[in-house]
Amino acid sequence: MSPSATAGSTDTRDTGPRPGSPLWAYLAAVIAVGFTALVVAQVRLGLAELAEMGRTPLFWMLAVLVVLGELRPVMVSSSTLVGGTPMSAMFTFAVLMHYGLPTAALLQAVAVIVSGLVHRRSWHRVMFNMGQVTLACTAAAVALGAFGIHPRPVSPWTPDGVDIPAIVLAGSAYFAVRASLVCSAVALHERRPVLRVVKASIGPQALVYGALLGLAPLVAVVMAHSSALVPLFVAPLTAVHFTATLSLRRDHQATHDGLTGLPNRKMLILRTEEALAEARPNERVGLLLLDLDRFKEVNDTLGHPVGDRLLQIVAHRLTHSVRPGDVVARLGGDEFAVLLPSIRDAHAAKEVASRLRVALTEPVRLEGMTFDLDASIGIALYPDHAPDFELLLQRSDVAMYLAKEGRTGVEFYLPGKDRNSPERLSLLGDLRRAIDAGELDLHYQPKVSLGNGQVEGVEALLRWWHPVRGPVSPVEFIPLAEQSYLMREITQHVIQKALEQAADWWHAGLAVPVSVNVSARDLLDSGLPDQLEAGLAKLGVPAEAVVLEVTERILMTDQAYSAETIRTLSGLGVQLSLDDFGTGYSSLVRLQRLPVSEVKIDASFIRRLGESADDERIVRSIIDLVRSLGLRSVAEGVENAEIATRLRDMGCHAGQGWWLAKPMPAAETTVWLRSRLSPAFTARADDDVRLAPH
Repeated sequence: MSPSATAGSTDTRDTGPRPGSPLWAYLAAVIAVGFTALVVAQVRLGLAELAEMGRTPLFWMLAVLVVLGELRPVMVSSSTLVGGTPMSAMFTFAVLMHYGLPTAALLQAVAVIVSGLVHRRSWHRVMFNMGQVTLACTAAAVALGAFGIHPRPVSPWTPDGVDIPAIVLAGSAYFAVRASLVCSAVALHERRPVLRVVKASIGPQALVYGALLGLAPLVAVVMAHSSALVPLFVAPLTAVHFTATLSLRRDHQATHDGLTGLPNRKMLILRTEEALAEARPNERVGLLLLDLDRFKEVNDTLGHPVGDRLLQIVAHRLTHSVRPGDVVARLGGDEFAVLLPSIRDAHAAKEVASRLRVALTEPVRLEGMTFDLDASIGIALYPDHAPDFELLLQRSDVAMYLAKEGRTGVEFYLPGKDRNSPERLSLLGDLRRAIDAGELDLHYQPKVSLGNGQVEGVEALLRWWHPVRGPVSPVEFIPLAEQSYLMREITQHVIQKALEQAADWWHAGLAVPVSVNVSARDLLDSGLPDQLEAGLAKLGVPAEAVVLEVTERILMTDQAYSAETIRTLSGLGVQLSLDDFGTGYSSLVRLQRLPVSEVKIDASFIRRLGESADDERIVRSIIDLVRSLGLRSVAEGVENAEIATRLRDMGCHAGQGWWLAKPMPAAETTVWLRSRLSPAFTARADDDVRLAPH
């Protein structure tokens, strides 16, 4: 048995143990005792015997076979607990019986070193493997010695039928020592009970070791009678290795993700159920669900090959940031899960989550571009939040969306904020039917010039009148739609209705731009420009008739600046308005990099203008800089005359709020627009620029 199973980008066993930890102390002890046994054995061998043996072709033939066998272990399971069985065990045990302990330990030590160099394993793994295999050989030699068998190069031993009990005892001692030493190391590394590791690995390993060690006496007999026939044993070993590899590949494909090599959902379920069954009363089992922020924009902008490479980097970072024994799995797309089989409390779980986010935030350089990654992580604990895997996953998913919506990065499951209820699922189904039944309607809220009261445009606001529930607030159903497949359909529905209404107004002489809210993901959808271009052409209205409002979050997405969708929209003449400005973390100067014509200052700043000097300075600074960039500024949340006057004095271009005009149905909005766009109103506005409520 070897702990050096197949290594890859997600293998953490080359990470050195923390000095002073139980694993560090255990490895140090095995290495010290094993090297002592190796040195003592070589002293007993003597240089003369070694030199004499080095002159024989058989010695070098065996050395090559032992090294090749160590390089190609037989993998009987994809589980990291089981590991691989080196085929060198057969030739090493044969050398032990024929030439004795010193020669077998020497050849095996050399093979371990060569294998470590070829596979680029860490020094502590190489030294531990040397120590544990030397101790296993020593145990087998002691068992043979109990039967009076003490082979040396000058007096080789050839087994016979009567020696079967001695061979069985020596083979059992060899396997028992290797198995116990390696299982203990794996248990300490992965923070698992030793018995759990033994139960998972002892069966498959015993089967393969039994076959290899059972063939070793035949190799020893052939060595004594015709050494030239020894290489023929490579043929059956090759067949065994090939068969085991095919079986392993099927097993691995069934339980692991093909792109990253991480466990998939099936393996995560098995490991979680094991952890729940073994959980102690004073410990927790944690499940973290992690979703990369804005990853779809990478795929949409730079293509899936770049996105796949980014996912592989993420997988590597995650597996090297968790504790030994924790399980990192990929559930699909840019969604990962981390199982914490044994966690002290919620604080310890949050420490792991914070460490994961820190590891991901290190910039990634791909295709000549630098990507700033971030993730939202939801945490659910057993038994605090859920009793089984399905509920743990569902509730960590709820927590993850809380983190994403609140932009907090990490959140625990909170029952009070769980939308995954029968009522929520019913509402989602009703929303699907509402789209088809035409229950979703648009109201329109005007944007009014703060200088002369003229209409600058209207914003389309989605409304839903449920046949049973009555009016359903957008606060209830928009977040629900964003977490489902419906958001794209809703966006297309809203754009179509807004274009039709804009066409009615423009053809009636009411040339008022209609603003439509879209998400950053919608803005990067390659189908959006096609829908707008086709709609404008069919309805016979210019591109100025529609404005797309996006949240400030788009400024945080570097890929947006190079997106073909943005360039296409700009080429069509469709303007962008930046909504809720001031609530994010973007730099104002980045406004120059997007074809934005308008900046809407968030209502949270506007409402406190008369109360907070800091907010007043922020609003004034935004207005001044926006004006210097040649853009329009629109204040949201204008609810009284005092605020409107302050904003006008600061130089704010337009305002939006209930004091100026409330959201209205299309027919009511038409009447309001006709009154505001009439010649009489225009004349009054020219004579008196004082603002008046609607």
